Amino acid sequence: MMLTRLALTILTAALTLGAAQAQQSPMPDDIAWKLIEIGRAIDPPKTAAIYAPLQPREPYAGVKVQRDVRYGSAERNLLDVFTPDSAAAPRPVLIFVHGGAFIGGNKRTTPDGPFYDNIMLWAAKNGFVGVNITYRLAPKFPWPAGVEDVASAVQWVAAHAAENGGDPARIFLMGHSAGAVHVATYVAHPEFHKVSGGGLAGAIMASGVYDLTATPLGDQEMAYFGTDPSRFKERSSLAGLQASALPLLIASAEMDPPRFVEQFDLLKQAACKRPSGCARSVMLPQHSHMSEVYSINTEDDRLTREIAEFVQIGK
Repeated sequence: MMLTRLALTILTAALTLGAAQAQQSPMPDDIAWKLIEIGRAIDPPKTAAIYAPLQPREPYAGVKVQRDVRYGSAERNLLDVFTPDSAAAPRPVLIFVHGGAFIGGNKRTTPDGPFYDNIMLWAAKNGFVGVNITYRLAPKFPWPAGVEDVASAVQWVAAHAAENGGDPARIFLMGHSAGAVHVATYVAHPEFHKVSGGGLAGAIMASGVYDLTATPLGDQEMAYFGTDPSRFKERSSLAGLQASALPLLIASAEMDPPRFVEQFDLLKQAACKRPSGCARSVMLPQHSHMSEVYSINTEDDRLTREIAEFVQIGK
């Protein structure tokens, strides 16, 4: 089978990583090759097929799961809470906000599938209370519905953290793709906060878009942000993130579509102009847009190591 030009480019880049890095990588060769075949495409089904066999299935040993807890009045204002059966409290809380290009996605990709339970299981096994949320979607619910729902979820977690073994003073908000955009918007636009000071100890953003004016928006993005370019700057998060003193962790994947890598670089540079110092940043070698989160709770701990250290030291 002949490789496309894109696949050849990706393969060449992968091979130049060097033997030393390959030896240190926790990614098995067969998975690395499958991801190279997918390339920079955002392909949840193919990526899920790679990682689903590596993830546990319910019932989850040693973890208590509360499903579909309501945090707001909207139909999709639901969250799942993952806590260990027995653990010392209080623990930091990790809230996860899924992606889906603003028009799709859910806190669980399929009713009996392992994603995004995998992130919650990693959290529960590694010293956190895990909270997995879903939110209203465009085009029915455009800007600012997503960030409003994130604000309501943070408010719920702050109010209910202690009863679930969590520490309301150590709430960390994590988002991927469109979810990262909602997290970034929440941090950058304090006018949406429902908790004094925002209620967060840190924010984690993986493969998001932070400057809506940097590149043209696609139809799915305009379904949420609108079609008026004059509003894109004020609805972006880059300036607000640069002004924020909140500890930030930003991530992207080596095989992300180029736009996400560009946005990662923009935020990385902007964050270094903050009085509080640069954000913690990680470019994940070998990974793609979906594999960076589908691999969580496997032996590939390159992202979760960063998250754990970020939470432990606060930067």
